[in-house]
Parts: sequence; structure tokens; C-alpha cells
Amino acid sequence: MADEQGNVPTQINFDIPSEVETGTFADFASIWHTDNVFVLDFASLRGPATEARDEHGDPQRSVNARVVTRVRIPPEQVFELAKALTRELEIWEQQTGKRSSQ
Repeated sequence: MADEQGNVPTQINFDIPSEVETGTFADFASIWHTDNVFVLDFASLRGPATEARDEHGDPQRSVNARVVTRVRIPPEQVFELAKALTRELEIWEQQTGKRSSQ
């Protein structure tokens, strides 16, 4: 069925290769961008934070992490990703009764 603007909806059929089907655990993400791409680095922390001092003697906390995957997406897709994450988070909150930390 076409929407109000006459656009026909697109269904994407994903083929997930068996070697990535189980996914990869990441407990940290770093997001940065250039003029034409957003980059999401997903990482797994490698241990607890350690306390140290920087070159000026100020306290600094350091955490080592290993990037497990890097995803590059066009800026236009970031809006769709944000909407999808919000929608899924709302469903998760309803199903679990938990509230995300904000």
C-alpha cells in the first residue's frame, strides 16, 4: 500500500551470515563524524578504570577498551537510526518495566 505521498514502502530482507549471527558484545560506543559520514565505534572495556595524573599533574581516569566493530553511515541515515533506537527503547521500557538512565 502506498503512503499519502504516493511512495511505495520498501521491505528489506536481511541475510545474516552465520559468522555474525550471534553478534558481538560491546559495552561502550564512541560516535564521531566528518562532513559526509558518521562513524560509530563499538568497544568492549578491557578492565576497570585506573587513576593517574596527566602531564599537568591533574587527576585523570583511564579505561582501556578494544574496538570490536566500526560502522560508517551517511548523515541522512543518522536520523532514521535515532528514531529506530528511540522506538525500540520505548518498547523495551514497556516490556521490562525498567526505565533507561537519562
